[in-house]
Amino acid sequence: MFVALSGCTHLGRSMDRFITLDVPKNGFSIAHHERRKELRAKNTLYLPARKIDNAEFNTDELTMLAKEMRAFMNQKKGIGLAANQVGKRIQIFIVEAKNDNPRYKILGAVPYQIFINPKITGTSVERKNFWHGCLSAMEEKRGNVATYEWIEYEARNVEGKIQKGRLTGLSSVIFQHEFRHLLGGTYLDKASQFMDQAELSQKIEHNEVPFFETTDKKLPLLISDYQIGESLEDFYSRQ
Repeated sequence: MFVALSGCTHLGRSMDRFITLDVPKNGFSIAHHERRKELRAKNTLYLPARKIDNAEFNTDELTMLAKEMRAFMNQKKGIGLAANQVGKRIQIFIVEAKNDNPRYKILGAVPYQIFINPKITGTSVERKNFWHGCLSAMEEKRGNVATYEWIEYEARNVEGKIQKGRLTGLSSVIFQHEFRHLLGGTYLDKASQFMDQAELSQKIEHNEVPFFETTDKKLPLLISDYQIGESLEDFYSRQ
């Protein structure tokens, strides 16, 4: 799912608008999942994302980018958004699930948080299933994949301060979903079980399918290609 760039330096500096912190004048647009591998070389969902440099932290540009990403996510009624979903090949994603979101209310609210240059430093042994949807796959079916029950992470905030913590529940699911985007691709590249949203909602309501339950290793793991503790740069270099 990852597309290496040949003949480019520092993740393709020739593609400046994709790696700057500038918010597009006409606003963001969603990069969509691409099934055809031959077309992924021009899709930011499948290209490496550059690390935010120290000089870029605590700047108006980074602050504005984060603000506009959050506004766009809320407008689209999403609960997470990675920069490469909106045409920016940079290592940033945000999460936020409000109590008024009917899809996820049962799992509780997730406060707003931004993760810059993130990596996962530890995980549970246990895994949970979750039926994923995505702003980059709005016309697609939901897909059932596994995520770690909890993860420990290290990232920076807009000011550049190192943040460390453990996430459980829905916040852990969203983190791993958005982290998948920075690794490259979407849940559609991993899932083997799919269902229409209407049918899925009905089956969940009648307890006919598992929803956020402990699962075994037979269910595909969303971030199975990631080695715990490695930076995104290390991940990209292995692809």
